[in-house]
Amino acid sequence: MEKSEMLTLYDYNYWANRRVLAAAGQATTEQFEVPAFTSHGSLKGTLAHILGTEIAWRLRCQEGTSPGAVPAADDFPSLEALVQKWGEEEKAMRTFLDSLEGKDLAGSVRYTNTKGVPFENTLWKILLHVVNHGSQFRAEAGVLLANYGHSPGDLDFILYVRKMA
Repeated sequence: MEKSEMLTLYDYNYWANRRVLAAAGQATTEQFEVPAFTSHGSLKGTLAHILGTEIAWRLRCQEGTSPGAVPAADDFPSLEALVQKWGEEEKAMRTFLDSLEGKDLAGSVRYTNTKGVPFENTLWKILLHVVNHGSQFRAEAGVLLANYGHSPGDLDFILYVRKMA
C-alpha cells in the first residue's frame, strides 16, 4: 500500500468520524448514555471504543508500547470530553502518518494485545485495520443515532471520494 493511499483512508476515517460525532451532538445526554444492544453497551461506549482502539493501535505502532487496556466510556464524562480527546488523537495519528516513509508501511510491528498475547503484523495492515474497525463501530453508532432520530447519513467511502473530487 502506498503512503498516499493510506493518507486518503485516514482522511476518510476522520471525515466519517466527524459526521458521527456531529450526529451524536444532536442526541440527548440520556440517548448518549442509555444502555443499548450494541457491542459496547451504549452510544457513548461505542464511540469510546472506536477512539480507544485507535489510541491503542497508534501507541503500538508509533511508540512501541502496548497498553493493557483501551480508554473506556467511563474515561469520558461527556461527549465534549470525548470529542476533545478525539481531536488530540487525530492530530497525533496524522503526525505519525506524516512521519512515515513508503517503505515503513511494509515493516513489521511487534506488540501484545490487551490480554498480553504477543503478535506481529505488517504496519500497513494494522493501519488499514484501524480504519476498517472504525467503520464497523461507526455503523453500530449510526444505527443507534438513526433510532434516536439523528442519523449521521451515508458514510460510504465512495461518497467521501465523490465529495472530495
